[in-house]
Amino acid sequence: MKTKKVRTYSKITKEAARLLGLEIQLARKQRRMSESDLADRAGLSRKTVQKIEKGDLSISMGLAFEAAAVVGVKLFDPGPSRFSTAMDIDRVNDKIALLPRRIRAPKVEEGSNDF
Repeated sequence: MKTKKVRTYSKITKEAARLLGLEIQLARKQRRMSESDLADRAGLSRKTVQKIEKGDLSISMGLAFEAAAVVGVKLFDPGPSRFSTAMDIDRVNDKIALLPRRIRAPKVEEGSNDF
């Protein structure tokens, strides 16, 4: 029998998930959408929508992003260009390309007492 691994998250992660959930809930209510309406439009169950709005971190990030898109929550500032998200992706990819492909733990010499 497998034991369930309990995940722990930092305070900032929990707050970010809760904030996103509240933003989605606010936008949904401002658009006079029920939880069921959002669930139907996003291809989710009503229970999943409730979990997203509560900031439940067990929900897939893609599902939360989809719910946000359906109700019009802007995840990133689009700026003056409608292609800014694509440009941001390119910018981050350019930075990643400059870094090593693999990150390895430093080798520890046996018998080293350097604490």
